[in-house]
Amino acid sequence: MSGDGGTGDDATEVPATLRTALVQVAADVLGTTEPVEVPPSLRAVHRFAPRRRATAGAGPLWNALQDDAYRARVARVWAQANPELAAQVAADAPEPPTPSVQAAVGAWLLGSGWREVLPPEEAEVGAVSAEAQARLARAQAEVERVRADATAARDEARAAEEQLGALQRELRRLRSDADRARSEERRAAEEARASRDAGELAQARAADDLRQAVEERRSAQAERTAARAELRAARKLADVRVRLLLDTIVDAASGLRSELALPPVADLPADLVSPPTERTVVRPGSRGRSVEDPALLDELLRQPWAHLMVDGYNVSKSGFGELSLADQRRRLVDGLAQVAARTGAEVTCCFDGQEGQQHPPGGYARGVRVLFAVGEIADDLIRRLVHAEPPGRVLVVVTSDQEVVRDVEAAGAWVVPSSTLVARLQRL
Repeated sequence: MSGDGGTGDDATEVPATLRTALVQVAADVLGTTEPVEVPPSLRAVHRFAPRRRATAGAGPLWNALQDDAYRARVARVWAQANPELAAQVAADAPEPPTPSVQAAVGAWLLGSGWREVLPPEEAEVGAVSAEAQARLARAQAEVERVRADATAARDEARAAEEQLGALQRELRRLRSDADRARSEERRAAEEARASRDAGELAQARAADDLRQAVEERRSAQAERTAARAELRAARKLADVRVRLLLDTIVDAASGLRSELALPPVADLPADLVSPPTERTVVRPGSRGRSVEDPALLDELLRQPWAHLMVDGYNVSKSGFGELSLADQRRRLVDGLAQVAARTGAEVTCCFDGQEGQQHPPGGYARGVRVLFAVGEIADDLIRRLVHAEPPGRVLVVVTSDQEVVRDVEAAGAWVVPSSTLVARLQRL
C-alpha cells in the first residue's frame, strides 16, 4: 500500500466521515489518559463529559492529531484494540483490507494510504465538503479556544471573588480589632483618670493627716512640758511634806520615849514568834477580783509570755454540750483564736483523742495549738505541759476537774474554772 499519512498537504482533504471517526477514536483515548500525560491543549477537553468530548472538543482533538507524538499514541491504542485490521492496513501488508471507514481510520493513524481503503461514496463526499469541513474545523477550534478562555476567565473570576471575600473578612477582623482597641483605650483612660483622682484624694488626705499629726505632736510636747513642770513641783512638795512628817515623827518618838521611860529591849522579834500553824492558802485575785471573774483571765493572759492551756471537752461540754463533738471543737477553737489575737498569749487546747484521729480538712483557726491525747487522757497531757514549762512563766489552766486543779496549782499555775472561760467567750 502506498503511504499518505495523516499529516501534510492532504490533512484538510480528509472527508467529514473519516475525520469524525478519527476524532471519536482520539476522544476515547483521551478518556483513558492519566491527567499528567494529557497535552496542554487538551486539558480543557479532558474535563468534559465522555459523551461531549468528541463533539464539543472536535477542533482541539483534530489539531492534536496533527502532532506526531499524540497521533502515535492514538495509533498504538487503536492497533491494540484492532490487531487484525492493523495488520491489514500496515504499509507492508500484501493485500489491502476491505474498504471501510474503520480501515481508513487505522490507515490514517498508521501513516498508510487511507484513500485506498476508504469507501468511494465517503471519498466523494469528502472531496465535495473538504473546504467546508476545514472552515468548520477552524470555527470549532476557535469556539473551543473561546470556551477555554471563558473557563480560564471564570476560574480567575472565582479566584478573585475568593480573594475578595478573604480580604473583606480580614477587613472586618481588622475593624473589630480596631474597635476593641479603641474600647480598651477608653477604659484604660478612664481607669487612669480614676487612679489619678484617687491618688490626688489620698495625697490631700495624707497632707491633712500630716498637718493634724504635726499639730498633735506640738500639743503633746506642750502638754509634756507642762506635765514635767507639774511633776517637779509635785515631787518638791512631796519631799517637803515627807521631810516635815519625818521630823514630826522623830520629835514625837523622842518625846514619847522620854515620857514613858521605856526599859531597854531584852527580846528580839524572832524570839517571840510562835510555832507555825497550818493555814489554808487562798490564792488572791487580781486587784480584788476572784478567779471566777472573766476580766481576771484577760489580765493574766496579757502578762508577758503567758501560756493558756484549756481542757477542751471540759469547757465545751459545760458551755455548748448540745452540739456534736466536732462542732464543739470547732466553736471552742474559733473562740480561743479570738482570745489569742486580742491578748497575744500562747494558747494550747487539749482534747481526749483516739488512735489515727486527724484534724479536719480545712484545719483549725490559726493561733491555737490543738492537741489530741492518744494513749492517755487530756488531764495527763495538761499536767505534762505544765511541768514542761520553766519556773516563773505565767501559766493559766482552764478546767473544773479538782484533781487537775490541785496538781497544776502545786506546780505554780493559775487555775480558772471552765465557766469563766465560757463567759469570756460569750462576750466576743
